[in-house]
Amino acid sequence: MKVVQINAVCGVGSTGRICQSLSQLLSQAGVENYVLYAQGESTYPLGIKYMEDWEIKAGALASRIGGNDGFNNRQSTRRLLSRLDSIRPDVVHLHNLHGHNVHLSMLLDYLRTHGIRTYWTFHDCWAFTGYCTHYDTVGCDRWRQGCGTCPLWHSRSWFRDRSAGMAARKTDLLRALKPTVVTPSRWLAGQVKQSLIGEDCPVEVIPNGIDLSVFTPTDSDFRRRYGLVGKSVILAVAYAWNRQKGLDVLCDMAARLDGNCRLVMVGTDPAVEHSLPPSVLPIRRTDSPRELAAIYTAADVLVNPTREENYPTVNMEAIACGTPVVTFDTGGCRETVPPACGAVVPKGDGEALYREAMAACAAGRYTAGACVTAAAAFDKDACFGRYLALWGVPQPRRQMQESTK
Repeated sequence: MKVVQINAVCGVGSTGRICQSLSQLLSQAGVENYVLYAQGESTYPLGIKYMEDWEIKAGALASRIGGNDGFNNRQSTRRLLSRLDSIRPDVVHLHNLHGHNVHLSMLLDYLRTHGIRTYWTFHDCWAFTGYCTHYDTVGCDRWRQGCGTCPLWHSRSWFRDRSAGMAARKTDLLRALKPTVVTPSRWLAGQVKQSLIGEDCPVEVIPNGIDLSVFTPTDSDFRRRYGLVGKSVILAVAYAWNRQKGLDVLCDMAARLDGNCRLVMVGTDPAVEHSLPPSVLPIRRTDSPRELAAIYTAADVLVNPTREENYPTVNMEAIACGTPVVTFDTGGCRETVPPACGAVVPKGDGEALYREAMAACAAGRYTAGACVTAAAAFDKDACFGRYLALWGVPQPRRQMQESTK
């Protein structure tokens, strides 16, 4: 048996780390497998890059001019298909394909005509909409009928709204191929079932997992280094900060905190830092999971005011480090916060977020022990092992032994 995963990246970013984890599980099971990726560089030995960086930029430019995101890059897609010809996989699993890294018609038609068993993890909503990875912030539900008059079309095209045509092309391709769709959250599964492909593609829910050997209570001098000893620490973490991630909500919260409480924001950049109140402690994005685990551990609570989300990894990482979470009820956020590990408040209710965050800082409201115990459900090998079962691959012997303990 041979398995190929196709993704924008390999080994970096959330989807790239998922691909690598799945590949490692396949290797442990003795299955020949590869990760075909388009962007950046990877040292992972089973990763195969099939695009040049300039091709990504050319695809992005073509998409902006033509408004046909996902249907460019013919030359690099031919290169990708040539790789598939040489590997001859039994299973192809697709991940993120909206980084200007593939011509969707060429790839999906190839998989259909070659009769290759195909799965596609929807990490967001792009595959069943004309353009959008998320639509919650603008409150759009046109995707249920096939898009058109897109409120966000200008973010994907310079000249015209082709969202209806793009949604129709994707729908036709998916209805013809009928891949098994995997979603990390029950929320996203529900969205897919309400879309135009909902009756044609089977949907499986497999939550994303995290590495519990890394995300675990971690001692550090973080509080001493930043002058936080004796203070309550409210933490917020994002890859990039904007209104969709709740930047405005955090600024409002920071303005209400007294000297005994400090808001720490991880993932800032100079532009964001210029807009923050002086009471906020900004920290640039870190690529070190162990450093991030130490920061999670040092905090009293993680707040996540996101307005668009599928299945947020930061919530799970914080809980695994013994830190409770207070989050908006956005997308699959509720599914990542067990009752003993924090609170879920109505999306957009900054007052409720502030109130629950302050309560979480109070001693005894939530315990690190309860959080760590609940985090056992986030173990990546257990979660990703469900992919192997889906593909029909026996679990690695080590994992089978652990599951019987």
